Amino acid sequence: MIQTLTVALGERSYPIYIGTGLLANPDLYRPHVRGHQAMIVTNETVAPLYLELVRAALQGLRLGVVILPDGEVYKTQEVLNRVYDALLVGRFGRDCTLIALGGGVIGDMAGFAAACYQRGVDFIQVPTTLLAQVDSSVGGKTGINHPLGKNMIGAFHQPRAVIADTLTLDTLPDRELSAGLAEVIKYGLIGDSEFFDWIESHLPLLRDRDSDALAEAIRRSCENKADVVAADERESGQRALLNFGHTFGHAIETGMGYGSCLHGEAVGVGMCMAADLSARLGWIRADDLARIRRVIAAAGLPVDPPAALSADRFVELMAVDKKVLDGRLRLVLLRGIGEAQVADDFDPALLRATLGEEGADLG
Repeated sequence: MIQTLTVALGERSYPIYIGTGLLANPDLYRPHVRGHQAMIVTNETVAPLYLELVRAALQGLRLGVVILPDGEVYKTQEVLNRVYDALLVGRFGRDCTLIALGGGVIGDMAGFAAACYQRGVDFIQVPTTLLAQVDSSVGGKTGINHPLGKNMIGAFHQPRAVIADTLTLDTLPDRELSAGLAEVIKYGLIGDSEFFDWIESHLPLLRDRDSDALAEAIRRSCENKADVVAADERESGQRALLNFGHTFGHAIETGMGYGSCLHGEAVGVGMCMAADLSARLGWIRADDLARIRRVIAAAGLPVDPPAALSADRFVELMAVDKKVLDGRLRLVLLRGIGEAQVADDFDPALLRATLGEEGADLG
């Protein structure tokens, strides 16, 4: 069975297809390919598993393939140029469609290439990791990393469709599955307390890859994100809440070196840190904080920041964040489980306590 959701953006609205065995279904691709050329962008890990299935679904089109190295460390301008090179050498026109076959890194890079090539061409997201299926493939955020900051170079460019085949999760390493659960947990924490309750009670099934539980987690996550994106496509307000835990998490990824931890692992720690600061501010109870840490740990994720990052280094890294306005750091914090808000008026001393500076305890 195929579940179909819609990201409602007027003339740029698009479907999210969720189900099993979708990769080889040509009926899911063809309505969203306007020309006769398609370039599949994938990586060295995913290509041996799924490239031929997607190629078969696109039979009859003039196809090209770019296989990139796998990993966050390769989310760079230099590697992105390989996509442009293939498009130009193959003489792909403005009516071509890029197919992003892979996890979040591939989706971000192929989407950014689509946003920039000949000032914008179509692309389709075919996410193969849980994190990409519940989060990064939906919403049109695309980009690459810079040595000074994660995702600091990019564009908003919505896909024509998202095809989430849950069978691809069967080949996902356990660590990657847990990383995806971080983003699932995020949706419950920022705006859907009932979903958070559901996640808490279904974590054993999710980690055991129960197909029904995973499909439900993907559907509810995508519904939450689609609603937010439809209300605030370019992150001028409500959409910033989707960055809960990400300012701390991006600082960890940048400070420790891209690829040293998975994005979802950094976000898991970041959510614990944001919850910790929320508790220090008196916005959530100590037992809420303990529950949040317990659920994140039960998902197989770390909950404590790396000891190698000092409070000073954290502050330095967090200053390079897309939510900083007029030099003021803005963080997504919790008023309760299922209720988040953006704040910039918190006590800096409490933030530094959360970052591990000695001399301040959680009271």
